[in-house]
Amino acid sequence: MAANLEKLLEQLSELSVLEAAELVKMLEEKWGVSAAAPVAVAAAAGPVAAAEPVEEKTEFDVIIKDAGPKKIETIKVIRQLTSLGLGEAKTMAETAGGKVLSAVGKDAAMDAKKKLEEAGAVVEIA
Repeated sequence: MAANLEKLLEQLSELSVLEAAELVKMLEEKWGVSAAAPVAVAAAAGPVAAAEPVEEKTEFDVIIKDAGPKKIETIKVIRQLTSLGLGEAKTMAETAGGKVLSAVGKDAAMDAKKKLEEAGAVVEIA
């Protein structure tokens, strides 16, 4: 019996993709089954296990990690993005972990990050 299975396995491995697909159709018709049914059951079981929806974050903080080599440029950008005066913007640029913007939308956060990085700062969005 094992020799017959080995021979059958060898013959099946020589089939082209189109021939294998035709064989699947023929077997489904002959036995009244669907090869897709087990896949559909497995796919349906997957989402049930992870039923809790993940909330997409809508508010972001723009945090400066380092002012970079062009601190004056970074301070100018901080002043453009906020309503801070020169002294406060300078302090923020010099303080690692300072929040330049808080609870802003994704687009605003990405735009601020881009401007700050162009000025030479190292920025993180949280």
